[in-house]
Amino acid sequence: MTSDLYKLTIAEAHARLSRGEISSRELTRACLDRIAAVDSRVHAFLSVIEDQALAQADDADARLRAGSAPTLCGIPLGIKDIFCTRGIRTTCASRILENFVPPFDATVIERLRAAGAVFLGKTNMDEFAMGSSTENSAFGPTRNPFDLERVPGGSSGGSAAAVAADECIAALGTDTGGSIRLPAAFCGIVGIKPTYSRVSRYGVIAYASSLDQVGPFTKTVRDAAVMLHALAGVDPRDSTCSARSAPDYTKALTGEVKNLRIGVPREYFVEGMQPEVERAIRAALASYRELGAETVEISLPHTEYAIAAYYLIATAEASANLARYDGVRYGLRVDAADHIELYNRSRDAGFGAEVKRRIMLGTFALSAGYYDAYYLKAQKVRTLIRRDFEQAFEHCDLIATPTTPATAFKIGERTADPLQMYLSDIFTISVNLAGLPGLAMPCGYDDRGLPIGLQLIGPPFGEEIILRAGDAFERVFTPRRPEL
Repeated sequence: MTSDLYKLTIAEAHARLSRGEISSRELTRACLDRIAAVDSRVHAFLSVIEDQALAQADDADARLRAGSAPTLCGIPLGIKDIFCTRGIRTTCASRILENFVPPFDATVIERLRAAGAVFLGKTNMDEFAMGSSTENSAFGPTRNPFDLERVPGGSSGGSAAAVAADECIAALGTDTGGSIRLPAAFCGIVGIKPTYSRVSRYGVIAYASSLDQVGPFTKTVRDAAVMLHALAGVDPRDSTCSARSAPDYTKALTGEVKNLRIGVPREYFVEGMQPEVERAIRAALASYRELGAETVEISLPHTEYAIAAYYLIATAEASANLARYDGVRYGLRVDAADHIELYNRSRDAGFGAEVKRRIMLGTFALSAGYYDAYYLKAQKVRTLIRRDFEQAFEHCDLIATPTTPATAFKIGERTADPLQMYLSDIFTISVNLAGLPGLAMPCGYDDRGLPIGLQLIGPPFGEEIILRAGDAFERVFTPRRPEL
């Protein structure tokens, strides 16, 4: 039935599109109807661009009829509202950019357009990607499709919820300290944060430039490999982008993990972890051993300092990056008698509480007399964390950990306690500080039926090995879908 087409994976949809069994217009229409049916409850999308989506679908159908179209041709996607999209409003879920329409596309948007993908609209997020729950959006929170009273994770919660709720076939997000992997874990889907520099950041609205990275949300590991292949590669417009060409990641999905050494860090099984989470991760490790892999205990001794280091480095970079929103060049402008008052009024009206908190933290960390004590020391800790991983990878091929210490919490439960909110990212932040690739995927469910996420961490440019391991586990574990 065409009405159920929204349930397809990328691989399934591509196969049916290629055979001419369905059209991209039918697939896109099914996703748009699904959004109309459920998004009033989920609030995954900030904007839906129906006319443009159907026009893109028609163009994709013409390419498909001509033959040899890319795998993403005709596939409807959700796009996190942090990517510049030519002629389409890009808000970063902030009042300060509420009416901003970019005149250009981000590099990853260009690549998806070239592949023939269909853009359904822009998805909700924590304002300027600052948050772990998508409650910091200026336009209201997104809800978890598994339990509408709970958060979907953040900052890319809209994209994760849209994929979990089958409102799109896949989606695009960004990850600065866990913003792809945390929502993927909470929403029971697959999310991958590539190696820093693997995917261009050109046209991505910056939060913390040395940590931000672009990645996909998908329903399967194979789909993640397809999306990453389309996104990754050289971009001269991003000076931090790697000069390495990207491989075809789907070729790594052999299902074979025999003799693979999986490191298990003792520091990631902490006191206070939800018991069901530990049980699910231990069961996943047992599955790997049954598949022929070896698990070895490793140590990442500086893990306990990761959150403190991250919230100094990220906020310092945010303070510098967000200085450009001054009410003068673009974005919200609140007129005043002089330019200082113009800055103050525009930024006060435009930024939400969490963004203001992080700007102030970062400005303080960079200020005279405090730079050495805070920012410089945090950078030294970052080096120690990177060395921990380098030494660990001398004894293993990849690392397996929980993605989060607990399953999705209730909306409003942590908004009054920023520290508790920040601790949601305790298992993901180190990966960003070290610039490593990380994959999150479902590996179990708690007593309330909420998803539990397994995190696989690879060495630099080790996307192929974590995708291979993720695919092998997926062949023996069947995830559930939420009922909406």
